[in-house]
Parts: sequence; C-alpha cells; structure tokens
Amino acid sequence: MNNLPTVELESDDELFEHHRFDVPKGQSMVRIDKYLMQVVENTTRNKIQQAATAGNILVNDVPVKSNYKVKPFDVVRYLMAHPPYEYLLEPEDIPINIVYEDEQLLIVNKEAGMVVHPGHGNYSGTLVNALAFHFENLPMNSSERPGLVHRIDKNTSGLLVIAKTEFAMSYLAKQFADKTSEREYIALVWGNPTEDEGTVGGFIGRHQKDRMQMAVYDTDAFGKPAVTHYKVLERLGYVTLVSCKLETGRTHQIRAHMKHIGHPLFNDERYGGHQILKGTTFTKYKQFVENCFKILPRQALHAKTLGFEHPTTKEFMRFDSEIPQDMVDCIEKWRNYSKSNTIEEE
Repeated sequence: MNNLPTVELESDDELFEHHRFDVPKGQSMVRIDKYLMQVVENTTRNKIQQAATAGNILVNDVPVKSNYKVKPFDVVRYLMAHPPYEYLLEPEDIPINIVYEDEQLLIVNKEAGMVVHPGHGNYSGTLVNALAFHFENLPMNSSERPGLVHRIDKNTSGLLVIAKTEFAMSYLAKQFADKTSEREYIALVWGNPTEDEGTVGGFIGRHQKDRMQMAVYDTDAFGKPAVTHYKVLERLGYVTLVSCKLETGRTHQIRAHMKHIGHPLFNDERYGGHQILKGTTFTKYKQFVENCFKILPRQALHAKTLGFEHPTTKEFMRFDSEIPQDMVDCIEKWRNYSKSNTIEEE
C-alpha cells in the first residue's frame, strides 16, 4: 500500500489512481467520457460521467467535466475512493516451478493459464500472489508489482526472471530497456511464410476499435517502436513452426506482429487464430484442426530461451526450457498430417 498514487482531499478521505493515460500525439479531439469508454475495461459511460461530476477525473492534474475534449499529450487520470484491487495483494500458497535461484534472482518456468500479476478480473491465483507467499520483501518494479522485471501473457508458457533485490531489479530492468537481454519464443503460426527469416517492425499500440487487441502502426502517433526477428524452423503445410527473437518487449508483440504479416498464431482467439485460416474445405480436415484446437486450447506460444547478464557476477546467463506437452502434441499432429497429405498451394 505504500507508494500508491493518491490525491489529498480537504476532508479526511483520499482518492486512489486507478487509471492513467498519456494521450498520444495522433489522438483526435473527443469528449473525455467517450475517450475513457474506449480505454477502460468494463465500465459504462454513466460511471465515467458520475466520476467526472465528483471531480474524480483529472486532466493535467485539474478536474474536468465529462464534456471536456482530450487533446494530444494530455495526461488523463481516473481516480476512485478505494485502492486498485491489484494492490490488495494476498499471498497464496501456489506452487512455482523454479528452475534457478540465487541471492539476487530466480528463474520461473510459468505454465500456460497462470496470470503473471493481479489485474482486472484476476485478483488471485497469479504468479505474483505465489511469489508474495514464498518470498519476503521482494523489490517493487515501476508498477508496484513485487519482483517482476518483465511479463508474459496468461496463455503463453515459459521463462521469466524475478528480481529478489532492489539492485537486481534496476540492473535487470535496464538490460530489458537497453535491448541487451535475449528472449526467444517458439510459435506455431498459420500459413507458410515466403521467406525463411525476416524482421517485423513498426509501432505497437492499442487497436483503434478493439482495445483488447494491439495493432501495428506506421508512425509513433499511436504506438511505441517494436522489433521482432523471426526464423522458420519447420514448414508443416498449412502451419509453420517459427522462432521469434524479441528486440523490444511490447504488449502482445509477437501475437500482433505475426498477425500483421498475415500469419496469426495458431489458436490465438484474440487475434483470429482460433479460426481455420488455411487449408482445404474437406470435413475431415476441419475435424483434424478442431482436434488440434482441443489438444492446444491456447495460443501456440512458448517463451523458450532467456538470457541476461547477472547483476553481481556479471556473467552472461542463458536459460532454456522444454516446449510444453500441449504444443509438442499439436506440432506432432501437424507433422504427421503434412507427411501423409498433399498440401495445396494457395
């Protein structure tokens, strides 16, 4: 609860910051209630207007009415009378798969389905809840989340580094910011990429119409720079196994980048990969793909390799993890299918 962003009132009450948005330079001028409807999950326009009436919506630290029109570079803050639920962290006795640990850090191999930190709709059962139970006094990152140097999505499996000291937190975070850490993911994507390897760039930011998605833009008006290097590992007909190395670490970076170049991740529901995007119209093929979806009921993405310089020994450490069984089984089914069936050129 320390270091929570608050606003002092004339009474004995205080308000807690639940949302903060730095309006990008490309934003068109719209009413603030409409703007917040687009960027805040599970809210209503009525709630936003009530918050504005109560003086709980600030722009550049000044309360505004709901008809205020946001402008590029505005700083919008949405305040409430209670702390954000993610700050009310309850330690939970949840097993953690620790693959390495010393006095400065630990490496965790997260299974698919586990949320990394509490957030809207996921206030318990997260990796951070587990860390709070197993470790005392973990350092807070810039978002007040104990131990986290970086994160991966709920339905992505794989390696994460957790800082155990303030020094390790700052030392490791700087490597991620300076792009000197190594992160390799293995993904199964729809389609057959033309090139054996390539680089996807652009600027990643919230999708203009579906805020649950990220999108790739040509300018920095709506997003931040993002770079992914991909390499084909195995062509399996209508799907392809690829390695993706991150140069930056934006939200949903690989998922958004691969969709951007026409190869969404297999069974990635948020980005359309849960549909049969390539292949034949035969019922038998449709049943085969549906069976693959059942075997791998998530996006086909695994954080396989993680490398960085140790905070105190200065040794470059590299950790590797096995591809989880659900992905292995799905890949094997596609491998057998591609060997026994004629793949049509599209």
